[in-house]
Parts: sequence; structure tokens; C-alpha cells
Amino acid sequence: ILLMNTLSTILFFGATINHPQPELLTASLMMKASTLSIVFLWIRASYPRFRYDQLMHLIWKNFLPITIGLTLMHISMPILTSGVPPAL
Repeated sequence: ILLMNTLSTILFFGATINHPQPELLTASLMMKASTLSIVFLWIRASYPRFRYDQLMHLIWKNFLPITIGLTLMHISMPILTSGVPPAL
């Protein structure tokens, strides 16, 4: 958990981009990673755990059809709007 949160901090929270005080870079990175870890653990502890069969039912019956529908929509939108002239 800590490694993934540190990598997420570096990649998504801009840990090394133009830091005003370079000597505080490590402290800033540690603070952001710790905050992300606390939020992650808090959310994980707040919600109930799913049994494996419930999780598979959720994936196959809910998430997979939504994902397939959104994928088809994103593929078909350029085809559907290819005949529409550009707006001025």
C-alpha cells in the first residue's frame, strides 16, 4: 500500500515539479504519500468486504455491460458525427 501510494504521489501529485524549497522535497513527498495512505485505508475500512461470488456477480452483471456499452459508444461517436460540419 505504501509503495503504490508513493508512486501515485510521484506520478499524479507532482512531487518533484518546481518545488520552491528543494530541501523540503522529501518531507513534502512523505506528507502527500502518508495522506494518500490514510485516505486509502480509511475508505477501505469503511466499506464492507465482498465475498468472491458477490464480487463476480457485480462484475459480470453490472460493470461489464456498462463498460461494453461505454466502449461501443466511444467507438461509434466519431462515426456518427463524421457527417456533421464543424461548428464555427
